[in-house]
Amino acid sequence: MPRLKILLQSRFFIIATSILLILYILLFTKIITYKSKYDINDTSLSGLLTSYNINGDKLSLTIKGKEDIVANFYFQSEKEKDKITSILALGSKVYLTGNFTKPLNNTIPNTFNYQKYLYNKKIYYVFNASSININSKNISIFYKIKNIILKKVNTYEDTTDYMQAFILGNKNYIASPTYDAFKNNGVTHLFAVSGMHVSFLILALNTIFHKLKIKENIGNFLIASFLFFYMFLIGFTPSVIRASLLYLALLINKKFNLNIPSFNVLYLVFLMFLLLNPFYIYDLGFIYSFLTSFSLIIFSKKITGNYFTKLLKVSTIAFLVSTPITLLNFYEFNLFTIFNNLIIVPLVSLILFPLTLITFIIPFLEPLLNIGFNLLEFINNICNNLSINIVVPKLNIIFLIIYYLLIYLIYTKGFKYTFSIFLLIFSYKLMPYLDSNSYIYFLDVGQGDSSLIITSHQKDVILIDTGGKITYEKEPWQERNKEFNLSTNIITFLKSRGVTKIDLLVLTHGDLDHLGYAEYIIKSIKTKNIMLNNNELNEKETNLVNKAHLIKNNYQSKSINLTNLNYVISKDENTSSLVLYITLKNRKLLIMGDAPKEIEQNIMAKYQLQVDYLKLGHHGSNTSSAYEFLKNINPQYSIISSGRNNRYNHPSPETISNLTKLNLPYFNTQDTGTIEFILKNSQEKIKFYYP
Repeated sequence: MPRLKILLQSRFFIIATSILLILYILLFTKIITYKSKYDINDTSLSGLLTSYNINGDKLSLTIKGKEDIVANFYFQSEKEKDKITSILALGSKVYLTGNFTKPLNNTIPNTFNYQKYLYNKKIYYVFNASSININSKNISIFYKIKNIILKKVNTYEDTTDYMQAFILGNKNYIASPTYDAFKNNGVTHLFAVSGMHVSFLILALNTIFHKLKIKENIGNFLIASFLFFYMFLIGFTPSVIRASLLYLALLINKKFNLNIPSFNVLYLVFLMFLLLNPFYIYDLGFIYSFLTSFSLIIFSKKITGNYFTKLLKVSTIAFLVSTPITLLNFYEFNLFTIFNNLIIVPLVSLILFPLTLITFIIPFLEPLLNIGFNLLEFINNICNNLSINIVVPKLNIIFLIIYYLLIYLIYTKGFKYTFSIFLLIFSYKLMPYLDSNSYIYFLDVGQGDSSLIITSHQKDVILIDTGGKITYEKEPWQERNKEFNLSTNIITFLKSRGVTKIDLLVLTHGDLDHLGYAEYIIKSIKTKNIMLNNNELNEKETNLVNKAHLIKNNYQSKSINLTNLNYVISKDENTSSLVLYITLKNRKLLIMGDAPKEIEQNIMAKYQLQVDYLKLGHHGSNTSSAYEFLKNINPQYSIISSGRNNRYNHPSPETISNLTKLNLPYFNTQDTGTIEFILKNSQEKIKFYYP
């Protein structure tokens, strides 16, 4: 025992096990590959329901069968929704029919990879359910208690969304605009049940036990038992496991006089995590939680002063050490994050979280709690409106090494050297302007169109169409609290390239699959100029031209020349679609929009064109890409933008036949994902981002 105690206190133990841990993680997460126990051709699934989320007409479930599976079911009517919702219970046996699908990679670079995210959770398939049957008999006592708590939380009319977050750790019920504002303000950690929540609960329990004069050992046992149940209640998220296990480890350390430094105790918890599941190392919550905790322990002697001085120092340290993780995932940070935490953290930790727990027990306090959450949202919106966001291109390993060396400098020399961090970040922001290559991207936006051109030294950023989705009016029961919008991926990708300004947004015509996401993009990224076709403006186009300078038919700079070849005005938007002839770096690009064959004939009659890249019209439909036109243009590469399993069956066999007969190489985004052309003087490189 004494030898073990000395070993656990030593630096050698940390260094030696860290090296072995790295090898262990590489072996079990990178070298060994895992496969599902299910056959993708299976048409049924059964297992234990461990979590679920209802979002409008969509029911998402996590099923524990042979392995964990994510399943989706869509309600066909309000009556069906009410019926299924009334019998849903965690711990139930669920029987589903439908089909398995493999989750997709991120086909737009530098965006969220859903396939990798699920793989790191040991989930290999998504099940699309067409029918569902629930057996709520024989539910275990733990799930029964969890269901009682969940049912009680759902009885609150005005505060259910925040109750779900603070009590059950479920952020999915907070509306997207509100949560996005919290995210931008850098305070979403308040909604991940972690150290703050666990500390308060332990304090409350200790106070109760002291009042009841319960012996310390019995109290500690009861707290430990409660923490294990609480981890189960929250769903064993990394942050709550870290906080709970750290408390228990520190308690053991104190109880047995082991005198192991707090850093070493936290490291043991960290080690235990990764030995049990090495994939935790890729979990964003795990990374934030441990990185911040380690840093606060290291800097603990410097965290002095009154409550607000300490809070400022804690907020600064947490912000500084976690910023690279934020930039690696979101490519921007809010300069006011530190100050936002100074305002919002005390409100939540000292008032709203305790009041939430009290209101859970005493329901008539809900109106007071609702006032508190309204105040929180009011402050959140003000902070969001005042935010100054700094966009930083995708980081490299050299930046990360230098960054954390500067953190060490701050640790040894003091907070006055914080400016060196910001100097590094702002210097790195210049990287795109040093890049002499030009880039052409044909973005995979499903059944839509979007192309991006970035010229050398980022002199011009031109986005041609934005993609979009036709939406239909829904009944109230179908409305979703959160809806994924593909424009998020386009915006994230632009930021990952260091783009803070779009010089020209071209919308070839008024169809939603070409301009549907334009409003979101203009709202997020400053747009100088906009080019539309020559038809009268529709409602969406009218809204857009109020936010950028409208130019007609031509755009020219030192690095690129863009000209519209179609001036036809027609009630048919496709016939009036802009046709763009673009030259850059001695390359010629023709983008056809949705122009039909008659416009192709017009172009052949007026112009003699030879192009390197041809973006085929109308997603490869047989209304475009006539044999004569393709032969006349004779592109080096042809590109089709179409969605996987689209209802129009684009591209048409006729178009593919024409390309094949002419021996013209072509790429289809539904097969290749986003297509990237990297232009360097006379050289050219092609990259694909496969689904």
